[in-house]
Amino acid sequence: MLLNCDMGESYGPWEKGDDAAVMPLIDWANIACGGHAGDPDVMVRTLELARDHGVKAGAHPGYPDRRNFGRVRLLGPVDSLVHEVQAQIGALQALARSLDVTLHHVKPHGALYLAMMHDEDLLVRLAEGVSGVDPSLVFVLQATPDRARHVELLAHTNLDLAFEAFADRRYAGDGRLRARAEPGAVLHDPDDVERHVRGLLAGTVDTPDGPLAVEADTLCVHGDNPVAVASLERIRGLIPRDA
Repeated sequence: MLLNCDMGESYGPWEKGDDAAVMPLIDWANIACGGHAGDPDVMVRTLELARDHGVKAGAHPGYPDRRNFGRVRLLGPVDSLVHEVQAQIGALQALARSLDVTLHHVKPHGALYLAMMHDEDLLVRLAEGVSGVDPSLVFVLQATPDRARHVELLAHTNLDLAFEAFADRRYAGDGRLRARAEPGAVLHDPDDVERHVRGLLAGTVDTPDGPLAVEADTLCVHGDNPVAVASLERIRGLIPRDA
């Protein structure tokens, strides 16, 4: 099981997350591309951190809405949204090339991620947009009971897919994430995170409707969670790098 984390979510003088402490503990870094967070300086700094720690760098595009940190769904033409995502990926890709770093994957952020997991048409359009930028990129989406359907749905994009589970989030009965506004939807205690991850590693997750099977390739910890470093240290104890 590979560990991924959302990174580079600072902006100018505004600091979010402890990227320097998190980076040595993960396998994949999902780097904000200037939409919901991040700026060119932060992107370069995060890419350099990933390179120096042997971590695969990926793009983390989101709605262009720093005020709400990309966690509010924005309505508008899907074509425009796809172009926005492509532009964000392209910006990070250009900076990565200047550092001799090759982008490895794309994982949409926040409300955009949740929207695509509930809207198959949007999921397909976003994947097609990513493939149009670079078909060698891995596309990250949530591992749900619909995994087999999503593989079939996105086969024509020729993208490799990575299905992820969430170490610090509670799940709804359908296997998707509970809304952040719900009490207890985000785990803020490393003990709770560890118990939750043990279940995920065994292939199940607790939901209000009972245990649900989850088949995941990678595990996400949110970098802006105040207990991200402590949680990752616990998880690394369960998943050594050579596992």
